[in-house]
Amino acid sequence: MPEHGPLRLLATPPCDEIEPECVYVALANGEWHGNPLYPDSAKTLAVALAAVADAAQETITERLRRAWPLCTEHNLGMHPREADGRLSWWCAGERRPSGEAHIRAAVGELDALLRPRRPNRKRRTRTGDGPAG
Repeated sequence: MPEHGPLRLLATPPCDEIEPECVYVALANGEWHGNPLYPDSAKTLAVALAAVADAAQETITERLRRAWPLCTEHNLGMHPREADGRLSWWCAGERRPSGEAHIRAAVGELDALLRPRRPNRKRRTRTGDGPAG
């Protein structure tokens, strides 16, 4: 969500001495929604990734009141699903016979589809940052 800054993990203090602190996926401004990431969600890397993807989607969808992430081909909200041994963002496809469900990208790799890295691209300088001339 570049226009809102990066998501972050936010720990909140426990409500009492018995409870552990709660960790949420939050927007850059600290707003979050939904259930915390439970300690058992760190059982394996795959389980942890799925828990964080679900929590990120819930926070963004509820706090910004829009679906996320969106499939750029169909403009539909996507959902995490395991495909070929990787957690991926799945799109249901268009509601027409020609539109098929598909995997858009692995979780964590959507940004590479939207903004591919171009190593040979020159960096822009802002006025006053570069040499005079």
